[in-house]
Amino acid sequence: MTDIVPIRRALLSVSDKTGLVEFGRALAAQGIALLSTGGTYKALKDAGVAVTEVAEHTGFPEMMDGRVKTLHPTIHGGILALRDAEEHVAAMQRHGIPPIDLVVVNLYPFAATVAKGADFPTCIENIDIGGPAMIRSAAKNHSFVAVVVDVADYGAVLDSLQANAGATDLALRRRLAAKAYAHTGAYDSMIATWFARQNGEAFPPTLLLSAERKQSLRYGENPHQQAAFYVSADQRLGVATARQLQGKELSYNNLNDTDAAFELVSEFSDQPTVAIIKHANPCGVASADTLGAAWDAALRCDPVSAFGGIVAMNRRLDRLTAEKIGSIFTEVIVAPEADDDAIELLGKKKNLRLLLTGGMADPVAPGWFVKSVAGGYLVQTRDAGRIVAADLKLVTKRAPTPQELADMLFAFRVGKHVKSNTIVYAKQGATVGIGAGQMSRVDAARIAYRKAQDSARAAGLDGALTQGSVAASDAFFPFADGLEVLVEAGATAVIQPGGSIRDQEVIDAADKAGLAMVFTGMRHFRH
Repeated sequence: MTDIVPIRRALLSVSDKTGLVEFGRALAAQGIALLSTGGTYKALKDAGVAVTEVAEHTGFPEMMDGRVKTLHPTIHGGILALRDAEEHVAAMQRHGIPPIDLVVVNLYPFAATVAKGADFPTCIENIDIGGPAMIRSAAKNHSFVAVVVDVADYGAVLDSLQANAGATDLALRRRLAAKAYAHTGAYDSMIATWFARQNGEAFPPTLLLSAERKQSLRYGENPHQQAAFYVSADQRLGVATARQLQGKELSYNNLNDTDAAFELVSEFSDQPTVAIIKHANPCGVASADTLGAAWDAALRCDPVSAFGGIVAMNRRLDRLTAEKIGSIFTEVIVAPEADDDAIELLGKKKNLRLLLTGGMADPVAPGWFVKSVAGGYLVQTRDAGRIVAADLKLVTKRAPTPQELADMLFAFRVGKHVKSNTIVYAKQGATVGIGAGQMSRVDAARIAYRKAQDSARAAGLDGALTQGSVAASDAFFPFADGLEVLVEAGATAVIQPGGSIRDQEVIDAADKAGLAMVFTGMRHFRH
């Protein structure tokens, strides 16, 4: 296998023409003959760069609206031929096929076309055929051919030409070949996924996932684990789209917790809402007339756990709220936008990361949730279920008051983002106790109640914050004992999915205690 290979002829055919003219001019200055097609040929020619059209090179015109232009033996023979194989060299000479040493191709913008909402025929026309064929041919023959699919690699190619007197080295060609196969693989994955959706297949027979590495992380959940952050093509607003304005690099756990926080506050749009997250679970969530008031109420729920937490909000971050959040140690703040004076204030805290997403995630948008298991993947649709007042079924003698009803809907929506089993107590648009991730629902209710007692003492109050609250359960109560803990905690109303064979036993216990209880008919397990 040859290490250094001179470039004498290059084929350029790109959809993204960023840097094209400059790159083409630099290649031509090295004495490299350029071949090109369509818009790429025109751009180079109009810029005064010496270039030959592929149709002239092959002696065969473009046809079928440009569908057939590079699919020709003169092109693929020039790319695929092994320069050290006598038979290949003889075939090139016999058929007049000049070698092509550099292939620069990026593909028709299929994903962008789909994202624009184009109709089916337009999307089909934006499926590239010749491009992937040339890329794969060049990548296969990387012993002799360099292939470029990313404008970011133009510089590396030019550096190699400069360092090697107009040649490329094997290490560069191998790296470019690996990138090329990943590029065409991701392209095919996007098309296959789109086709499956067009055919009404929620889960196609073959699952193809593609994502681009955005960041190599210092480590994973623990220092002995390696990790990286990949971004998918759907561009859901959140950690993948966020701009980090300050602070050190985000860790694996930071990213996971920030995603959990932002997804939670994206559930709320009517009022300013703040969520404080620790270990992917909320330790305080509140909606209020202002972000500052929402922060105060969210922090009150569990001020101890909030230390070193992640804070998310659904409104533009203002200076007053920034001051409040900055009063305690916070790992990450994520918001759709931020005022300049808030950014300036937080900029003084070097260990704080500030992320701006540019908008809120759509809580009911379709999408997949993928989890790896030994030997495979579990795939499900995102939990986009939402409960409104009209969905509720009153099952007790007493109906909830308007405030209880509003708080129950709030608590149930928060509970959707808490690890199961979970109990969420809420009062006046704010959580006052959260019990997360317990094997027993009774324990979840008890833990939330105990933490509410601790938080009340921290606020200089007697009793527990849960006194006069409502309670939400992510799934049904299998026995009445869990509800009895809610009564002990001072809850006055309960929202739960229902569906247990002992529902009547639980309803009777609620009636005995004078509670209002509603069933949602929908559960929100989160494992």
